[in-house]
Amino acid sequence: MDLPASPRSSRRRCHLLHLGLVPYPIAWEWQRSLVANRRQTPDLDDVLMLLEHPPVYTLGQGARLDFVKFNPACAPAALCRTERGGEVTYHCPGQLVGYPILNLRHYQTDLHWYLRQLEEVLIRVLAVYGLTGARVPGLTGVWLEGRKVAAIGIKVSRWITMHGFALNICPDLTGFQQIVPCGIADKPVGSLVEFVPDIAIAQVRHQVAACFAELFDVQLIASHSLAELK
Repeated sequence: MDLPASPRSSRRRCHLLHLGLVPYPIAWEWQRSLVANRRQTPDLDDVLMLLEHPPVYTLGQGARLDFVKFNPACAPAALCRTERGGEVTYHCPGQLVGYPILNLRHYQTDLHWYLRQLEEVLIRVLAVYGLTGARVPGLTGVWLEGRKVAAIGIKVSRWITMHGFALNICPDLTGFQQIVPCGIADKPVGSLVEFVPDIAIAQVRHQVAACFAELFDVQLIASHSLAELK
């Protein structure tokens, strides 16, 4: 993939990792390790991990089980409670997940700003395909013609971010029927393939990286393993 050019050498460096299909607990541990390293050494480069997960339900730190329609003891897929904000959501192949590990002291120490930035990245990606992404006042995420196509849930510790966003490109959406996604009962979940039938996840992954680099004003550096980033 051709990474976005960086005309200014002063841009902050951000390592880009395309990780493919990764079980949720493994990606979660990778994030925690990267965050721990950056809490000890705040000047380490930032990281953007782009990947997919096998089927898994995740609950935010204070998420209510009222929004889960199955017995947690015999869940239809793995079920994990994490330290991110937000309610329950579902991940599966065909959904692009992004985990930015950023030190917000180099950007803005403002969580509202950061959430809006992540939304704007995805809105710009949709615009590449002629789609008009929208925000819903009071809610976090991105909607397309009334359907939620992107969920966002983050954790920030000492201004270092983890968790991130999930963009539905071409997933099997039936797993969402087992929950009230993000605790929002009156708005359906959708995916980009419903609007762009020939859309490909690799294509969207490239656009997400480009829009992320542009909006956060970073120099993306292709990396091939987490060992390079410790």
